[in-house]
Amino acid sequence: MAILWFLLGLAIGLSLLRWHHVQLTHKLKRLTHALQPDTSPWSFSSTSQLMRAITAHLTDCETLTADRETWRHLCHAAPIGVLQVDEENQLLWCNDQAGQLLSIQPPHAANRRLLLELVRSYELDQLIEQTRILQKPCQSDWTFHPVCADPSQLSRQLSRPLRAHSILLADGCVGVFLESRQETVLLAQQRDRWISDVAHELKTPLTSVRLVAETLQMRLEPPLRDWIDRLLNETIRLSSLVQDLLDLSQLEANPNPNLKLQTVDLTKLIQSTWFSLELLARKKQLQLDYVGPERLLMQLDESRMHRVLLNLLDNAIKYSPPQQAIRVHVSIVANRSQAQDQLVQVEIIDTGLGFPTEALPYVFDRFYRADPSRSRSNIGLEASRVHSIGKRATTASNAFADDAQPVSGTQAVPSSGSGLGLAIVRQIVEAHQGWVQASNHPETQGGWLQVFLPWQPDDVAAT
Repeated sequence: MAILWFLLGLAIGLSLLRWHHVQLTHKLKRLTHALQPDTSPWSFSSTSQLMRAITAHLTDCETLTADRETWRHLCHAAPIGVLQVDEENQLLWCNDQAGQLLSIQPPHAANRRLLLELVRSYELDQLIEQTRILQKPCQSDWTFHPVCADPSQLSRQLSRPLRAHSILLADGCVGVFLESRQETVLLAQQRDRWISDVAHELKTPLTSVRLVAETLQMRLEPPLRDWIDRLLNETIRLSSLVQDLLDLSQLEANPNPNLKLQTVDLTKLIQSTWFSLELLARKKQLQLDYVGPERLLMQLDESRMHRVLLNLLDNAIKYSPPQQAIRVHVSIVANRSQAQDQLVQVEIIDTGLGFPTEALPYVFDRFYRADPSRSRSNIGLEASRVHSIGKRATTASNAFADDAQPVSGTQAVPSSGSGLGLAIVRQIVEAHQGWVQASNHPETQGGWLQVFLPWQPDDVAAT
């Protein structure tokens, strides 16, 4: 009887051992397939296959480690700053260029600290949070002011303009690429200084030329007076260009000028601006289609805002076909970034050809002209060439008069512009803590310029 119990226990033990062996073999096959899915067609034992799979896996790990070190060396040698933060905004690592731009030392793995403790830049911290919220790459430009604990080194800590691009990484980490825009800013300052100096130098001789032309204008008889009239018009246009350059340089040098804010009726200001351009609109039989409150009081710098409306309406008149209406819509909208605030939205819509899609990001840049066909015509050059080969002055002056009039039934050639009007508009609107944007209207397919200005209910009375 004891032998039977022994044999029964032995059978049960062998059965369990067999079942355990089958389970281990199954797990071994799965592990081998996971480590090395492309197995050899030759038949090897499970142990041999496992050893080969482990060897291949170690080789892959070494390759990945080498690639990781290569990329790390590239990041350290890159001419731009690179840094990485974890899900708690702790600085994981940064390259030497980022350390120089942010005036910090690369962190140690055992001593991680919050990025905001090392770099007192709320703009950078906000960029990282925005990347996590939007779940997409973001970009930000700001001026970084380094902080130094040593008072004797404060004079050496110079502010530097930075641009940062952020990307979302795995496990809530965020990578940031930093680049210094110091050279770009210096080049822009040199350009602005050079333009301002040239404009100042041109202002005096242009004034002299204009005085001489006005003096000769009343002393000459036609057809010579026609030449003086044209000279005077071109001098006035060039003087306006010089004045625009001076105004734009002043606005860019002082982005936050001392505005002379006062209570202004925006509706009345729009009407008075259109009245000052009525002669230009009448030539093309254009009308103003205003939609908005009859009275809207705001805190504005009246003279500067008049300049904004003047440039926008003049631009719409230039590129609108004859016998059309220029639509001006004024409304109060909610601020998307801050829902508790409200904005005054001024829309100026024309029925012209609109802006090319690729030109929309640049229409507010100085001297940028969206459509080359809108450039100043070469009528003067052609007429001068005719005069130089022996034509009489009367013939040339008549050619001027004939070419200046649009042919009946065709669209009038728009007048020339300096390419500074919209740039001045942007500077003045931003000085009022607002912004301006350009697009093409979906209905008219013409230019659609929108101005957004901050508005407080206490400052307005609308009926």
